[in-house]
Amino acid sequence: MSTSLTAAPSAVRAPHRYGLALAVVVAGQTMILVDEMIVNIALPGMSTDLSLGPVALSWVINAYLLTYGGLLLLGGRAGDILGRRKVFLTGVALFSLACLARGLATEPWMLITARAVQGVGAALTAPCVLALIVSMFAEGPLRRRAIAVYTAVGGLGAALGLLLAGTVTSASSWRWVLMLNVPVGLLVLLAAPFVVRETPPHPGRFDVAGALSSALGVAALVWALSAVGSEGWRDATVQLLVAAGLALIAVFVFVERRARQPIVVPRLFADRDRVCAYLAVLLVQGSQIGQLFFLTQFLQQGLGYSPMQAALAFLPVTATLLALAGVVVKLQPRIGARPLVVLGAVMLIGSNLLLSRLDLDTRYPTDVLPALLLLGAGIALGTIPATVLGTSGVNDDETGSASSVITATTTLGASLALAVLVTVMTAASTRAATTPPVGLPAEAVPGYAFLHGMSAAFVAGAVFAVATLLVALFIRRRPVARR
Repeated sequence: MSTSLTAAPSAVRAPHRYGLALAVVVAGQTMILVDEMIVNIALPGMSTDLSLGPVALSWVINAYLLTYGGLLLLGGRAGDILGRRKVFLTGVALFSLACLARGLATEPWMLITARAVQGVGAALTAPCVLALIVSMFAEGPLRRRAIAVYTAVGGLGAALGLLLAGTVTSASSWRWVLMLNVPVGLLVLLAAPFVVRETPPHPGRFDVAGALSSALGVAALVWALSAVGSEGWRDATVQLLVAAGLALIAVFVFVERRARQPIVVPRLFADRDRVCAYLAVLLVQGSQIGQLFFLTQFLQQGLGYSPMQAALAFLPVTATLLALAGVVVKLQPRIGARPLVVLGAVMLIGSNLLLSRLDLDTRYPTDVLPALLLLGAGIALGTIPATVLGTSGVNDDETGSASSVITATTTLGASLALAVLVTVMTAASTRAATTPPVGLPAEAVPGYAFLHGMSAAFVAGAVFAVATLLVALFIRRRPVARR
């Protein structure tokens, strides 16, 4: 049996107005990425106006994560069976309506419910974005360029979200911030039917047992990981959720191996390179998410940056990512994915280690900027080739499943990595606070502990990058492509 699946024969090799179609599809992904940033900026305003306590405020985040993470695999399979454009537009519509509803919410339950619905919309949209790209562009240069754009928009969306949130929050209410995506969603809904071709539906039935076990298992793990930062790994609820999540995932694997039409096609994991690509996408999250999470706090709390200044400080990451995307696209067919992912992992190791040396005397041009340039380059080299590899050689009726695996590993990788990094930081900060240097003033101890914990978290991020490098070494070498 061949380890590579047959490429989709119906893929369009030169779609009419493919640039506009790509822009519309990627706009759906941008909505999700921008929203993840603006919600964090709006949390203080929500807490004040709706009298949200710590528990309710945490559910503003968790309600979205549970439905989003739990339904990703189902969203990808729904696109395969029902038609990817149809499911994509359904997701965008739900996401946009939920954005409007949460901005108009007058009670905590209304806000939390809207966030849960928003997660459902995102779970239908995200896997169909990548699946539509793979369906529109046949394997080759066009698809690699499209995936490069898809990946670059990730960095651009994060930066844009910070800038928009900082600007709108300074000028108006948090409610307007939460409704920023509504007009974008309307534009996507109006334009997509005219420029994005529908993929042919593939008759089949939904794997109910697989959908339930995967949704509940992933939701339990995401819930546990989101609670680790505040409760710690020793909390009984966290341990129970982790055990339940792992047990349900085991049930999911058992069901999928016996299902006639599984929600995730087992053949996707028969190819060693594709499995390595999935692992690389998962692990690389740990080497980058800590830099975005902790460095944002350090710039504002440690160096006194405003939210707008902190957002601008991250623009070099986006610029580097955009600049290298085209280079990666040209190099991959010539030298293969392995050397690119290895080089990206090395850059992410260097970026984390540079940031682990930050202190209150840090200067942005000499201490922070070089690390951010390495971060942008590492994301481009580590993510684009792995995404291309993970979606190559897939049958047309399995594109949504393959895309949902990529999206799910990205989401789970980010949640798992952030939980691990927060735990590392908390432990290191606690040790530093209990044993500060002799003569350090009491008012300086919290800052010293934060720096010590942040440094430990960046070292842990470098460990994730090392793991990415090791996984990349198992990707098979590819012969140099001929013209």
